[in-house]
Amino acid sequence: MAHRPSDGRGLDLMKNRSTALRSKGEHAWLRHAERRCRGISRDADIDFTFTHPTTARSIVDALTAVGWSVEDPVGGVTHMINDADDMYEWATSAPKDINEVLVRLDAPGNLPYTVAINVYHPQAGTGGMFMLMPGRKEVFFSPSIDRRHIPAAPAFTDLAWYLHALVPALVTTGLEGYEAKEIKY
Repeated sequence: MAHRPSDGRGLDLMKNRSTALRSKGEHAWLRHAERRCRGISRDADIDFTFTHPTTARSIVDALTAVGWSVEDPVGGVTHMINDADDMYEWATSAPKDINEVLVRLDAPGNLPYTVAINVYHPQAGTGGMFMLMPGRKEVFFSPSIDRRHIPAAPAFTDLAWYLHALVPALVTTGLEGYEAKEIKY
């Protein structure tokens, strides 16, 4: 896909692809690509470290207890398993199938692979992707669904809000530490 900023066609093509990809749960990639297409090149994430291997279920249980949901704004549960072929295959399931999704993400056969699940905070209108790395002691969060920005500095992500909303819940699952960063490319 060619990007031609002079006529805005690249952004239109990206928006058309946007609709198709959202249904497949590729929120993080989509937001990143849209920002690059518009000339905005900032990424933010929070890298969490746990004292022992964690699971998608323990993270989801801790977060849903404090108001987060695995149901995204369009009504699906978006998740990913990076398989042996290094293919990131996103899928969207019905919310009623969350137990099956978590069993699949936490299956022993998937421990050597990266898995991810999107979470959403309906009251705050924002969310993102939790990516559990092989070994499950490192988990990355990318605020990729309707990212909150600092009102007085709108070019920056309100990482303090995300930390306040996530850390207390994750402490109950063995959180050892975190590093929050915003990177300009």
